[in-house]
Parts: sequence; C-alpha cells; structure tokens
Amino acid sequence: MRQFRFGRKSRFRVAIMRRCVRYRPVNGRPLRRGPSKDRNRRTLIDSMLQRMNKPNRTVGSARWSANATSSSTLRFGLPPGTWCTLILASWAALICCVVIGSLSPAASPLMVAIGRLHINDKVMHFCAYLALSLLPVIGFRDRRRGIALGLSMFFLGILMEAGQHFAPGRAVELGDVLANGAGVSCGALLGLSIRAYVAIL
Repeated sequence: MRQFRFGRKSRFRVAIMRRCVRYRPVNGRPLRRGPSKDRNRRTLIDSMLQRMNKPNRTVGSARWSANATSSSTLRFGLPPGTWCTLILASWAALICCVVIGSLSPAASPLMVAIGRLHINDKVMHFCAYLALSLLPVIGFRDRRRGIALGLSMFFLGILMEAGQHFAPGRAVELGDVLANGAGVSCGALLGLSIRAYVAIL
C-alpha cells in the first residue's frame, strides 16, 4: 500500500490520492478495495479538502477577531450607530448656527457678542467651515456621500457670503470666501484621516 505524507497538498495530489483509494496494486494487478475501508479513506480525504478550502483563522486570529467584533464594539459606552447619529445631529446644529451668524445684522446682539471675543474674522470662518466639512465625512457610513456633503459646504459658504450683501451692516469679502474654502479642504482631509485610523463606522 502506498504511503502519503499529509502536508500542504495541492488539488492535483489529492486527486491522485482519490484514484489510489479505489484500487491497490497486488502482483501488478489492481484490486478493488472493500466498501468499508474505501468509505473511511474517502471521508478522510473529504475532510482534508474542507480543511484546505477553509480560511485559516489561526494565523491572523487577532485581525479576524478585530474584524468580527468591530461592528458591535462599544465606544465610550455607546454603539457606533449612536455615535453617527450624534455627529450628524451636531452637524445640523452647526449649520443652523453658521446660517444665523452669517445673515444676522451687524448691530444684532449676537454679532456684538461675537465682536467682544476679539478673534480674527478669518480664523472664525476657517474653524467654522473646517467643522462643517469634518463632521459629515466622519458621520456618514458611506464615505463618498460624506466627502461629497463635506465639500459641498464650500458652496454654502459662497451662498452665505452672498447673503451678507442684503444684511444691514455686513459686506461681502473675498478673504472670507478663501478662508471658508481652506477650512472645507482641511476638514475633508482631516475627516479622511480620522476614518482611516479610528473605526467609527
């Protein structure tokens, strides 16, 4: 009887073993094996084939376990779906605040209070639109949709800057538009970096 060492066998070698299972050489002539031994050998080879086709979880067990439990992992006591909802709710609230602040008259109490902070106007525009672009990129499960909505905040900045032409005491400035665009670009890049290194979605 032929002896085979079982290691990392290819499909071709297993097929040869299957042919050898049915017959064995006796005095140069093939003789059919009994049904019980043939069945046992076939079950052994079938189990080997299943083991060869089965993905190896022992080699990358840490990576496999991380991928299997990433969807159900709690972050700071909250599931990922709740974090997405909170991020998008914050994004909607920030849009409302930016619209109100952009279209308010210069003599309004809100603008007077903002003026007392003594912060550069361009810095406020940059930070506001950086957040407006960052939140949708990390908040939406679909990366393309998040990036598209994040970059669309640049058009929101143009509309708000054009709307200041009709607000009393406000004026349209090209520097504000450039600061908005820089903030949107940096927010989108920062959001992509966060999506790459922190598994929120």
